[in-house]
Amino acid sequence: MSAAQAASDETLIARIAQGDRLAMQVLYGRHHVKVFRFGLRLVRNEQVAEDLISEVFLDVWRQAGKFEGRSAVSTWLLAITRFKALSALRRRKDAELDDETANAIEDQSDDPEVAVQKKDTSNALRECLTQLSAEHREIVDLVYYHEKSVEEVAEIVGIPENTVKTRLFYARKKLAGLLKAAGVERGWP
Repeated sequence: MSAAQAASDETLIARIAQGDRLAMQVLYGRHHVKVFRFGLRLVRNEQVAEDLISEVFLDVWRQAGKFEGRSAVSTWLLAITRFKALSALRRRKDAELDDETANAIEDQSDDPEVAVQKKDTSNALRECLTQLSAEHREIVDLVYYHEKSVEEVAEIVGIPENTVKTRLFYARKKLAGLLKAAGVERGWP
């Protein structure tokens, strides 16, 4: 993101704090896809991720006056998304498993089609990412897919920068092993 866009995001937040609906529409248009994708990676359910978008931007509308500018607006949005996603996951774990949900759970055993798909580097990488712990997957997602710095990741997740670096190191090491086992020799920098 350019410095000009970051500055204009802050201007939008200031205008939203004053009740400017057009500024809210512009901010939403600029960031809703990132919020959705990040939320979807965390909750793994499109409907829940769609609900997260509404909750996140409703919070932005209500809390814009409290934004202090200590981080980029995009970082603030992803931090709100993470909080909302974790809350949604806790609620979902508490809900009982109904028949419809139980039937929707896919069989994880490999059939011939899945075996062929695993040879595809992209599919192999996605599969390997799902095998990382939630903490490691979250760090990899923020650093590589959302291009956040270690400092920004630390702020979003609420942990020290050194912990981010350590988790990233171990996540990359584990991912390299998983990729090698999946037949992908060089898929991760």
